[in-house]
Amino acid sequence: MNKDLNKTETFVKAFPAESVNYMPILDRSQGIAMRSGLVTLLPGHDVGIHNTEGHEEIIVVLNGEGEFVSEGKEPKEISENQAVYVPPNTEHNVINNSIKLLRYVYIVSTV
Repeated sequence: MNKDLNKTETFVKAFPAESVNYMPILDRSQGIAMRSGLVTLLPGHDVGIHNTEGHEEIIVVLNGEGEFVSEGKEPKEISENQAVYVPPNTEHNVINNSIKLLRYVYIVSTV
């Protein structure tokens, strides 16, 4: 943690009413030990297989439903008002296999 704890600021950030594909909530320049963003997936779209390497991640589903896929595991159905924990070094993807928008917030540790 190189960031000076005294130089961080509190803030409130509103989510847009209209759908945007991605909106950063907390980036590395603002946070000390985490970053986050709002993701909106259109029906039939996915985020793409990715890995947060040595960092944990939480996905909080706000609206819609879809599927969470991680390496070596059975796909899991996800829907609003659910959270998904992703351990470090886990290849994963979020897929919107429904007919509605899927909106979620991710939070990733950076330490």
